[in-house]
Amino acid sequence: MFHPEQYKGTQEQNYELAISQLQALLEGEDDVISNLSNASALLNQFLDNINWVGFYLNRNEELVLGPFQGLPACVRIPFHRGVCGKAASLKMTVRVGNVHEFPGHIACDSASLSEIVIPILINGELFGVLDIDSPVLNRFDEIDQQYLERFVDQLIKHLHVA
Repeated sequence: MFHPEQYKGTQEQNYELAISQLQALLEGEDDVISNLSNASALLNQFLDNINWVGFYLNRNEELVLGPFQGLPACVRIPFHRGVCGKAASLKMTVRVGNVHEFPGHIACDSASLSEIVIPILINGELFGVLDIDSPVLNRFDEIDQQYLERFVDQLIKHLHVA
């Protein structure tokens, strides 16, 4: 359905294409796990220089591993630990150029050097986070942050939770 060779435009054009592909993938589907799974697979195919992409879901003020692409990962992350916990507790995107300089970083994969975590807020409440790791220092910039936040906004439209 989607092929990596489609992403030959500017960084912004490629993100726009990925967001429209997400919308097409999720249209008419209301299963949360299926939608998160397809979203992580799409990002894994679209983004270069990453080694992990996936979701952690808020379960009683703790982040629990959800659908992802990459090596096996930490299953539970308290809100006060790591980049994911920081983004969850602040309800704000956290972008880290060098995870080894981030106090309390959780090293699930020792190859990861940079990370971006985008909170998923539904009606102001934390549903979970999108977590993306890279083996490249300073992999994520302002454009990545802006468009990944838009990607999450599009995803939220298809997360029908009770």
